[in-house]
Amino acid sequence: MLTRCAVLGSPIAHSLSPVIHRAAYRQLGLDWEYTAHEVDEAGLAGFVASLGAGWRGLSLTMPLKRVALDLATSASDVAATVGAANTLVRRDHGGWDADNTDVPGIVATLREAGAAVAAPVCLWGGGATAASVLAALAFLESGPVHVHVRSAARAEAALAVAAALGHPAEPAPWAVLPACADAGVTVTTAPSGALDELATAVAAAGATDRVLFDVVYDPWPTPVAAAWQAAGGVVASGLDLLAHQAVGQVRLMTGADVPVDVLRSAALAAIGARA
Repeated sequence: MLTRCAVLGSPIAHSLSPVIHRAAYRQLGLDWEYTAHEVDEAGLAGFVASLGAGWRGLSLTMPLKRVALDLATSASDVAATVGAANTLVRRDHGGWDADNTDVPGIVATLREAGAAVAAPVCLWGGGATAASVLAALAFLESGPVHVHVRSAARAEAALAVAAALGHPAEPAPWAVLPACADAGVTVTTAPSGALDELATAVAAAGATDRVLFDVVYDPWPTPVAAAWQAAGGVVASGLDLLAHQAVGQVRLMTGADVPVDVLRSAALAAIGARA
């Protein structure tokens, strides 16, 4: 029986997950199939219910990460705390385990970049990805976090994650503050284009030996990433996160580990081919 996995989301045509997971299967010598499917929140339950016995795992992107928890038989502590799952793995009896590999992927990305997380952290954006970043920063025992949002209400769910983990975090206005200059790492989870008007000021606030982690990877570089690099700073991208979180997904679905550079190289090649 063919073993099948897939990525679900809406929109999904841009997803690099098929490229990454197929590269993992080649590395592991697995004759598995990995596909992409356009599925929205209303259609997720029906799609999952329709899957045959050969299905092993699902990667979930927006807008499915929260609603996926409702379908799961069980959830990891990380997924339950963050309130979002990016992975569903089928159990032997047919139920689904929910997990969140975004959080360990963020931890790995920040460590790889050499981010000075013991210092204060500037975080831009307060959505679901910001909640995962706050969970990762709690795990890393970072300094206090300033969460820059256009309205404090938009950050309530993310800040609740930090509070649940006992990690210091507070909302901040959508503006570069003096405190930004003290940040050991700056993280932006804002959608593409949202931080463009502040790109130069954000980069100017960061020292040349500090790290920017921008979760966007296409189009790349973003204005803030370009400005940060021009100033001599270190930049980690959403592509790094994509590869690191996929290492965790592959492990959950196959039980095996794949070097992150195998997955990152496959993604970079695919982006180059698109260009």
